[in-house]
Amino acid sequence: MYLVFKLNTDMLRVREWRERRGLTQQQLAKMSGVHYVNLSRLEAGQGDPQLSTLLKLCRALRIDLGQLVNKKGGERNGRQSRKTKR
Repeated sequence: MYLVFKLNTDMLRVREWRERRGLTQQQLAKMSGVHYVNLSRLEAGQGDPQLSTLLKLCRALRIDLGQLVNKKGGERNGRQSRKTKR
């Protein structure tokens, strides 16, 4: 059985993390082994990245996958995450 997951590229925070690390696209491309054209497309919200590509970027940026994929402010799947009271 295979799990199919379609990643919404709007959820990727590649540019944010790259800029936090003070890197250019060319530098991150070299460090990660991801072609700079693919990196540019991901930052523009285009394409459908493979998991292996995302993991290469995570290793180069020294972050985990959740940090690369989650939206700012705790948003997930277009909704604000909230604690529920019991």
